[in-house]
Amino acid sequence: MAKITLGMWTSHGPTLSTTPQEWLMRVKADQNRPSHPFRLKNYSFDELRDLRRSEDLAEQASLDQRTIRHGRCMTAISKMADIWNDVKPDVAIIMGNDQKEIFNDEMIPAFTVFSGDTLYNEPASAEQISMMAPGIHEAEDGHNPSEYTEYPGQPELGRLIIEQATKEGFDVAQMTKLPKHEKHWSSGVGHAFGYIYRQVMRDKVVPNVPIIANTFFPPNQPTAKRCFEFGRMVGRAIKGWDSDLTVAIIGSGGMSHFVIDEDLDNLFMKALESRNADVLTNLDEGYFQTGTSELKNWISAAGVMFETSLQGEMIDYVPCYRSEAGTGTANGFVCWR
Repeated sequence: MAKITLGMWTSHGPTLSTTPQEWLMRVKADQNRPSHPFRLKNYSFDELRDLRRSEDLAEQASLDQRTIRHGRCMTAISKMADIWNDVKPDVAIIMGNDQKEIFNDEMIPAFTVFSGDTLYNEPASAEQISMMAPGIHEAEDGHNPSEYTEYPGQPELGRLIIEQATKEGFDVAQMTKLPKHEKHWSSGVGHAFGYIYRQVMRDKVVPNVPIIANTFFPPNQPTAKRCFEFGRMVGRAIKGWDSDLTVAIIGSGGMSHFVIDEDLDNLFMKALESRNADVLTNLDEGYFQTGTSELKNWISAAGVMFETSLQGEMIDYVPCYRSEAGTGTANGFVCWR
C-alpha cells in the first residue's frame, strides 16, 4: 500500500523570491488598501501604524533587518529542498490555493482536485506583466520557469481522492486540464504550486496532485474545520491506494500576511507541534482573511499528517516586515519525516 513518508508546510510568497530592497515595492499597495484585517478588526494603514507604534516595527522593517531575515528564509528554503532530496518521495499531494490565476470571477470552486496527466507553467508575457501590481512580476522567477514547461500529474491518485471525497460528502470540482483565459494576468498552475516545483523540488518535479482550496474569496471559503476534515479524507484515500509508491504531503502558503501577527503564528506553530486539531479548527474565521487565509492549506495538510506517525521540526519562522504598520509576510517552514 502507498505510504506517506514526508510532510511539509511552507510559505510561498513574493518575499521569498525578491530582494530585501524589492520588498518595499508592495508598500504603496499596503498604504492604498482601504482596510486591513488584524486580530478580528479592520484598520487603515495609518491606523495600524498608530496601533502598533510600541512594537518598533520601523526598525524591524529596516534594510538591515530585511537583509538578515531574507538570509534566514533562503537558508530555510535550502534546508527544505535538501530534505526533499534526501527523502525522495515518488508522489506529492500539494495543498494550495488560487488567487485568480487558474480561476476567475466566472467560477471559483471551494475545493478542486487535479486529476489530469500533465500540468504546465510558463513565464509571463509582456502583456501579462503590464497587468500585474508592483512587486509581483519581480517574484516570478521563484515560481515560474524560464520557458513553457510541462509537469507530470498523478491521475490515478487524483481520481481516487475525488472518489473518496464524493463518498464522504465533499462536493469537489475535478480538473483534468488547466484552463486558459484570454487577456488574463496569469497562466499555468499558479504560484502556490509553481513555488513548490521550483524551490522545494528544484525543478525535478515528481508526479503530483494539486488540491486547490478557495481560501481568499467570499462567499464559498471552506472553514478551518472543513479543511481539516478534508485533509483527513485525503489521508484515508492514500491509505486505500493499492500502490507501493511513497507520498509527500505539502501545505503551501501562509503565514500571517498582509499584516503580520506573530502571536497568531506562534499559536499555530505550537498547535502543529502538539498535533492540536482543536486549536487549528476552532480559531475564529475572522483570522483567516486575505493572505493569512492560506493557513487553511496548512490545516488541510495537518488533517493528513496528524494521523501518521511522522514527526519533525520547525525549520524556521521569520516575520518579514516591510513597513512601520506591520505589513509584510511572516514566513514559516516545517518538516515532518
